[in-house]
Amino acid sequence: MSNIIFQYLQWHFIDQTKAILRAWKNFLLFNLNYWSIALLLKTLFSPWRKYRYSYGRGFDIKRFFETFSFNVISRAMGVIMRSILIFIGILTEIFIFFIGIIIFLGWLILPILLILGIYYGFRI
Repeated sequence: MSNIIFQYLQWHFIDQTKAILRAWKNFLLFNLNYWSIALLLKTLFSPWRKYRYSYGRGFDIKRFFETFSFNVISRAMGVIMRSILIFIGILTEIFIFFIGIIIFLGWLILPILLILGIYYGFRI
């Protein structure tokens, strides 16, 4: 049996610190999967929602330009929408990263705040 103070320090600085880091990593990985950033980057220039017209058989200049312009607009919409989603996902990732730093540092400073709280509580 070790001292209860050493058990607390081991729990606080080793066990729970590892758990906080694991949870932080899981939040970051979840965010990447939630926004599908890798998939959005792979399909950046694909048509939006797979809306695409076929050129058909034969060559009709009017149908060719209608189909071509629709396909270009669909791809442009895909690039715009996917870029917006990638941007939002990266902003969320940065937000989670900085919140994780704050929580992690707050957890490490917590025992000092506890000791200072007890000390100043008895001084009053």
